[in-house]
Amino acid sequence: MNEADRPRSERPSRTGFAAPDRIAVVVNGNARSVTSEVISTLDQILLGGDLFVSRRLEEGPELARTLLARGYGTVLTGGGDGTFTSIVTDVVREAQKLGKPIPRFGFLKLGTGNALAWVVGASGSKGRSLAVDIQRLRDDAGSRPVRLIEVEDRIAPFCGVGVDAVVLQDYEIVKKRLLKTPLRGVAPGALSYAVSAVTRSIPSYFFRPVPHCRIVNDGADAYRVGYKGSIVGPPIPKGQTIYEGPARIAAVSTIPYYGFGLRAFPYAEERPDRMALRVSTINPIPFVKNFRAIWRGEYENPSTLFDYLVEAVSFELDPPTPFQIGGDACGERARVQAVLSPTTIRLVDFYAPPSAA
Repeated sequence: MNEADRPRSERPSRTGFAAPDRIAVVVNGNARSVTSEVISTLDQILLGGDLFVSRRLEEGPELARTLLARGYGTVLTGGGDGTFTSIVTDVVREAQKLGKPIPRFGFLKLGTGNALAWVVGASGSKGRSLAVDIQRLRDDAGSRPVRLIEVEDRIAPFCGVGVDAVVLQDYEIVKKRLLKTPLRGVAPGALSYAVSAVTRSIPSYFFRPVPHCRIVNDGADAYRVGYKGSIVGPPIPKGQTIYEGPARIAAVSTIPYYGFGLRAFPYAEERPDRMALRVSTINPIPFVKNFRAIWRGEYENPSTLFDYLVEAVSFELDPPTPFQIGGDACGERARVQAVLSPTTIRLVDFYAPPSAA
């Protein structure tokens, strides 16, 4: 990270270790909501905290080492779920290498999808909302233990193959095209999602071949979840096939939401020792017809929607299918393994009572 990217409040610290309650804010300088005005606002309201502006993924390990060396007690990330995934991965990995304690993590609503904002109650991306969130944190906002998912050497709240990844893939294509037009100022955001959905994702939903998916249990007993969260049938032991058949989407998560408040995993917080696995074969017409109930996480149909609680799984896809990690498109995969992370982190949660911190 260039020294010029570091505000004055961050540069003078040379002591190596900071007070345990010191706050670091790491923002993705490439995110649409992270404007020069937002950076300036954050620099003014952090008071005793430090602001880091990261613009390249390659900066991650070095930045993580700096955060750990200075002993920050809390690291807030701003730039969306992908930024959170990258920072948490780098900090946890470096902490494990160096034998240092892992700070608690928080989330500022500065990205596009912001699934975590719905989980922790982050207010918004404007200066006043950011100031409110940081002040709430200073007033001893609560935190709670969370286990995320480890997939392809990344630690993320969710990942999946199928339609969700197709939407993200289409979004990236449309965003790159809009960046070359007079609309480039609003390209990274809701406009690109809307355009990509109408012109690419929804039409392809009707005609795209549905991949064949086999999901194998690689961990402790898995459980089928039925009506209102009830357990259906006997446990599925390690090595057994959990699901095999067509899948428009197959994804795992430890939080209930995807971006924009879509409650895609209503049973994600049922058990701390399991992550939620959801497989869907729903066709376009019933999807549109039941869109509101699906969005709220209230839709139930055991013939087209399959929910499980799992510890570790392998996905086998034929043909290879678009894949996403933490809301970032990752290309196509024929096989993916995802496991519930053995590492527990503490997540700042504005819904949690201060005594839980």
